[in-house]
Amino acid sequence: MIEVINLHKGFGDVEVLKGISTTFHPGETSLIIGQSGSGKTVFLKSLIGLYTPEKGTISFDGRINTNFTIEEKRLWRQEIGMVFQGGALFDSQTVEENVMFPLKMFTKKSQKEMLERVNFVLDRVNLKNSNKKLPAELSGGMQKRVAIARAIVMNPKYLFCDEPNSGLDPQTATVIDNLILEITKEYKITTVINTHDMNSVMEIGEKILFLKNGIKAWEGGNDEIFKTDNEAVVDFVYSSNLFKKVREAYLNET
Repeated sequence: MIEVINLHKGFGDVEVLKGISTTFHPGETSLIIGQSGSGKTVFLKSLIGLYTPEKGTISFDGRINTNFTIEEKRLWRQEIGMVFQGGALFDSQTVEENVMFPLKMFTKKSQKEMLERVNFVLDRVNLKNSNKKLPAELSGGMQKRVAIARAIVMNPKYLFCDEPNSGLDPQTATVIDNLILEITKEYKITTVINTHDMNSVMEIGEKILFLKNGIKAWEGGNDEIFKTDNEAVVDFVYSSNLFKKVREAYLNET
């Protein structure tokens, strides 16, 4: 579980995060949404330790990350998996080498043990026998699956995804969404996703955190978002005619 209490973060005279408090639970897909400049990226980078808050705490199963010693921080980073917006694969390395990279960096496993783990996670993301391919030989969706395999190869307790569907067609984006959801449930991972994709919100948004101007403007599940009368949420989520019609149909039925 990740617990955020009264988080403040700024740069110079500009306060970006203004007292955000929330909780992310294991086995649940939590989505952060909001307009550009709402504080989503700063919030996510604060969660993974790239930014240090001026005020407030972030606790990982009761452990406050700003209080970690160097050794505790090293061990904590091994519990984190990260899927970057562009995939961030090493172009000159094979799929196998990309996925094996965290194991080489953080563990003392033998080559055989590492290869067994790599093959296991590649099979889990439906990329069996793709070990020797280079990223350039893969489609965008396959590259994202490699990135997910690399993120879970260390069997993390916490998974962070930054715009995992960026650049993907709707069908492939749905495949990635379902894969993240399945892995979250299967391994009881605390998953936090930064996204602009409203289809993801509706499909896998078990918990949705809506940020506006650095504050938590709304929080709830995708079942509740249909019913909310929060004006900021309605304007943001239902800016397209399609989602407006879906919401109207839902409200009429209820």
